[in-house]
This record gives sequence, C-alpha cells and structure tokens, in this order.
Amino acid sequence: MYRACFKRVMDFVLSLLAVIVLSPLLIVLALCVKFSSPGPVLFKQKRVGKGKTFFSIYKFRSMRTDTPHDMPTHMLENPDAFITPVGHFLRKTSLDELPQLFNILKGEMSIVGPRPALWNQDDLVAERDKYGANDCVPGLTGWAQINGRDELPIPVKAELDGYYVAHMSFWLDIRIILRTALNVVSHKGIVEGKHEEPSEK
Repeated sequence: MYRACFKRVMDFVLSLLAVIVLSPLLIVLALCVKFSSPGPVLFKQKRVGKGKTFFSIYKFRSMRTDTPHDMPTHMLENPDAFITPVGHFLRKTSLDELPQLFNILKGEMSIVGPRPALWNQDDLVAERDKYGANDCVPGLTGWAQINGRDELPIPVKAELDGYYVAHMSFWLDIRIILRTALNVVSHKGIVEGKHEEPSEK
C-alpha cells in the first residue's frame, strides 16, 4: 500500500509545501547564481529514471558552462577550477539540489530512492539491475546517500540501493530523511575531485 499509493501522495504534498515555504530562498539563490557567473540559473542533465527511462534532472548551476557536462564531479582532475564563486556554498550546503523538488512534483523523482544515475553510468545501472533498483523511482536522497554517498564503490552503492527497494517503508523513508538532514549539516560523504574508488571489504 505504501509504495503503491501513499509514497507518491506524500512526495507530492511535501514537495509542494517545500516549494511554497522555500520560494523566497529559491528566488534569492536563483539571483545569486545568475549574477555570480555567466550562464543559465538551472543546470539540466540527462539521468536514468524508473525502468531505465531518461529524464532531465534540475539543479542550481554551481559550475562554469565549460565544465565537462556528463562527468561526475568526483571524476574531475581539478573541480575547484570549474566551480563558480557561489557554487562552493551551494554544493557544501546541498542547496543546489533544491530544484529537484520540481522533478518530484512531476513524478520523475521521489523524496527518497536511489539517486538517479547519469545516462552514461552503465556500470552503476548494470549493478542496480541485480537488485531491482532500476525499477524504483529515483530519489532526492536515499539509503546509499546516508551510508557513504560519494565515498562508496559502485557495487556497494548498488547493493545499498537494493536494500532500500527490498525494505521500502514509511518509517525507513523518515529515517533516511532525518539522517540526510544530519549529513547535510555535517557535510558528510561529499567528495570533490578525482579519487581512487575504495576497495570492497
């Protein structure tokens, strides 16, 4: 019942309320992005959605327009060279993710679910297939996000996504949302720049 109906209702209601309450902040952030560097306010990127369909994810633009478009930030040799003046603040606080509230309203994303893979992250998509995680609506945050985020190797991330799909419930979602808030405050799990993938244990 929860995953079939109530989860979508909760996503829509909470994201709509968040857009209304946070609208002054969204406007201020949009103006900061617009006047801090040349380029559009929003950054749109092709991502993998439910059933391995594609959609455009929305973020406040935190990097210059000449940044390689379809490369994860942690794979860049020197990401600081591409991040805009206001981008450092947006990424550190995860405020760049707020426009994904509109993805949630459209039904392309959920508040909680596996983070949507880049369209060209075939290795992550293949690993998620093993656990049925590609059949779940991707989320703003998720079980893998609160258990390592950028620090996780792909097989571990996919396994954690599979755990979420198998144990999806209202109380698990609440737990993930609360843990996400704590992680955002502490900046836990965020890795900028190219790094070696951790070995599996």
